[in-house]
Amino acid sequence: MSSIFTRIIRGEIPCFKVAENDSCFAFLDVRPLAKGHVLVVPKKEVDYIFDLETQDYNELMHFASRIALAIKKEVPCIKVGMAVIGLEVPHAHVHLVPLNQISDLNFSNERVKISDDEMAATAKAIANHL
Repeated sequence: MSSIFTRIIRGEIPCFKVAENDSCFAFLDVRPLAKGHVLVVPKKEVDYIFDLETQDYNELMHFASRIALAIKKEVPCIKVGMAVIGLEVPHAHVHLVPLNQISDLNFSNERVKISDDEMAATAKAIANHL
């Protein structure tokens, strides 16, 4: 059975897409830690990020770095943090989260509420910086 991220990539589940290329896909997290929280996933469905082939891992990290730079241009923050947890969805992925303090990257924090209109506008604005 396909992961939820594969279903998002295929367009079976709607998302607030930020960008994609031949091997990677980026979209806003629907339960964000902060405005501009993006998930970056390989299109190839692999559960554990460190099981990715070296080329696929490198492409994912390069793509994630481009997305992080775009987030930093759009969302007021000191830095964009990156986390790889990998327990909640069996599909490798990277969280990119705008940070103003270290605790902003704490996944036990309450998630922020953002309207669909603001999510769509944020995804588009980040994409415009690519």
